[in-house]
Amino acid sequence: MLYALCEVIRMTPDLVGQIARDAIEITLFLSLPILGVGLVVGLLVSLFQAVTQIQEATLVFVPKIIVVFVMLLVLSPWMMRKMMFYTEQLIVNLPQYAR
Repeated sequence: MLYALCEVIRMTPDLVGQIARDAIEITLFLSLPILGVGLVVGLLVSLFQAVTQIQEATLVFVPKIIVVFVMLLVLSPWMMRKMMFYTEQLIVNLPQYAR
């Protein structure tokens, strides 16, 4: 991900691109489990609706919201550790980036 402290780093367009790529990568890495669970729950509820021929529009949203909130509660310690590590590395390497 981010570069080590021991080497001299110059702010180049490649480094800016790498930092942006790392930010997008960590964002996707943190959001995909929650989005994936929401997708699976949505598909299961849609399948249930198709099988039982229940066409209630709000039936999809309630289970999806509940599951997403539960996943946020369960995964929030892991997500915070990942975000803190990324931010820590970014701040620690900031003096090297400014050269």
